[in-house]
Amino acid sequence: MDKLIIEGGHPLNGSIRISGAKNAALPLMAATILAPGQHVLHNVPDLRDTRTMLLLLESFGITWQRRKKDNALLIDATNLDNFEASYDLVKTMRASVLVLGPLLARMGAARVSLPGGCAIGARPIDFHMQGLGRLGVELNLDQGYVEGRAEGGLQGGDVVFDIPSVTGTENILMAATLARGVTVIKNAAREPEIGNLVDMLNGMGAKIEGRGSDRLVIRGVDELHATEARVIPDRIETGTYLIAVAAVGGELTLTHCNPDHLASPLDKLRAIGLEIEKGDDQIKVARNGGLKSVDIKTMPYPGFPTDLQAQIMALMCISRGLSVITETIFENRFMHVAELKRMGADIKIDAKSAIVKGEAELSGAQVMATDLRASASLVIAGLAAAGETHISRVYHLDRGYDDLAGKLNRVGAVIRRIEE
Repeated sequence: MDKLIIEGGHPLNGSIRISGAKNAALPLMAATILAPGQHVLHNVPDLRDTRTMLLLLESFGITWQRRKKDNALLIDATNLDNFEASYDLVKTMRASVLVLGPLLARMGAARVSLPGGCAIGARPIDFHMQGLGRLGVELNLDQGYVEGRAEGGLQGGDVVFDIPSVTGTENILMAATLARGVTVIKNAAREPEIGNLVDMLNGMGAKIEGRGSDRLVIRGVDELHATEARVIPDRIETGTYLIAVAAVGGELTLTHCNPDHLASPLDKLRAIGLEIEKGDDQIKVARNGGLKSVDIKTMPYPGFPTDLQAQIMALMCISRGLSVITETIFENRFMHVAELKRMGADIKIDAKSAIVKGEAELSGAQVMATDLRASASLVIAGLAAAGETHISRVYHLDRGYDDLAGKLNRVGAVIRRIEE
């Protein structure tokens, strides 16, 4: 098991290329199940989670190869011969549940282990099961597995989410493409990653209307075909580096990103004191003065993303003033607080809110990553802290960031990765 050793106090200057989005790549990879033939996915990040998804696809009889010259995945789903996703593969990644809808649509059956992943909240799959039930799927839970059958094929229907669910929306979208009749998803999630999936599915021959809205209409077709698609830039990786330069100072240019996907975080970072200049596919950011505290409330897109909450909290620890950070998406997403306090942060938890007293003098310490985004917050705190910070259990970081330490080192950070 590896750990990171970060020497704090070094400003960041230069350019970082943003990778493809983990949260877009995984549903696109799952969507290849829907149609035989060779799919080509461009800009797929090389992450622990994407490797796990490839192993899962392999277990269904799907073959693949990575074309390194342009970072593309070639996935051939012609010989699909299995519909069970075992616990051994699913236990490390909650997004594994995304194979449920495509398997049911193409094979009429699926047996998928209840998913694992980060311990940031319950994230039940009730939304998935209720929605698939509306499409005529018979579902039950058996010894930790979700079993589904649609022997006569899926039937279109109305699916209404009580609250927007990203993976729930994605699963129903994929299943409904091959259902008879029309499916309407109401109160659908609107994240850019869902738009990326809609584009791929329509490229496969699906008929989906309402992209970017909370009402998606899917007119089922008899069959889909293999296609070529591109994973959108990772808005969470982009936001993480923006917050990092805010924490330590300097000037960065983030390339191959999409500024339009970060409207809320960019507004907050300007209020904090950053100078930000947007281009078509890049963001230039500089910190030349002090930092001011702001209040944050996580919300479904286009609100402030929960996946940047931990990182912005690390920044608020060293900003001037008092900040209230309210988490509305996941109930256990303050586990990084205890680790930040070990570094000198002044944070109090009050139900769903964290009250952060700024201008703390952070100092390096031994800390432990508890989930993917918590690990990124500890990296940011370590960059800003005096002395050395040792972060253990960084396998969490590997799940969602493509070479984070290497990218930061190339713009001035001093980070070593060693085996514990």
